[in-house]
Amino acid sequence: MASPHLKAVIFDIGGVVVRSPLLAIAAFERDKGLPRNYINCSISRRGPNGAWQRFERGEIALFPFYDAFGRELSDTMNGNLWYAEYCEQCPKLPKKFEIDGRDLFGRMMRESTAYDEKMVEAIRRIRAAKRWRVIALTNNYSKSEEIIAGPGSASAPSRELYPHFTLEKELAFLGWTKGATPPEMRALFDDFCDSSELGMRKPDPEFYLLACKRNDVQPEHCVFLDDLGMNLKVAQRLGMETIHVPIGGSSAAIYELEKKLGIDLTGPNIQNKL
Repeated sequence: MASPHLKAVIFDIGGVVVRSPLLAIAAFERDKGLPRNYINCSISRRGPNGAWQRFERGEIALFPFYDAFGRELSDTMNGNLWYAEYCEQCPKLPKKFEIDGRDLFGRMMRESTAYDEKMVEAIRRIRAAKRWRVIALTNNYSKSEEIIAGPGSASAPSRELYPHFTLEKELAFLGWTKGATPPEMRALFDDFCDSSELGMRKPDPEFYLLACKRNDVQPEHCVFLDDLGMNLKVAQRLGMETIHVPIGGSSAAIYELEKKLGIDLTGPNIQNKL
């Protein structure tokens, strides 16, 4: 059923418009013999002052992030405690391991370079209709492009730890040959709300409200697509309509969005169904 009151469609990026970095985390856990969701649990339980959270808000440079990220994820004392609280029947948990933060983050970023072409086509059709603001609301890393340091910078990587560092090599390692947010990605949207540039991240309600304010819409006039339940719950509390995009489930999400907007997002021709 169409929702004629809607004035904006808000999209998450990772896991919605591009492949989910969670796929890379799951593969990493399998490679290292870690139980499923061990790493996600450790990341989320660090709270707002964790390395991941600080990096997504643009508060920490890339190479210090690598070090802090790996150090926090290698903390089995807290990691095992948090995972034991998370799981109902826990497998045997590791007593000690070392996680290379750069290796894991690189895997996540390279996984996220592939677009979901069905979702991209849906976005293009929504914009072509010129009836809704099309907004990205993403926990992202664009600011890191400004602070990936070369020699002589205060944020430069240690030559002892990274003797062969060059900016070009590091960007290629991350799959960021066109930057953390390629120009063609930004061009899909009327507005691109990036956590690292705006200093706040989902699920902070203020981040959602800022996106609304920037685009002169009220939350109740928005539909929000995300792959994570905790982000959708905040949007719902603010009054937004929501659509969950599970891994591998974008077709069903697009169909649901199609019904809400009342336009064709999947057929061979752009047609207004109203």
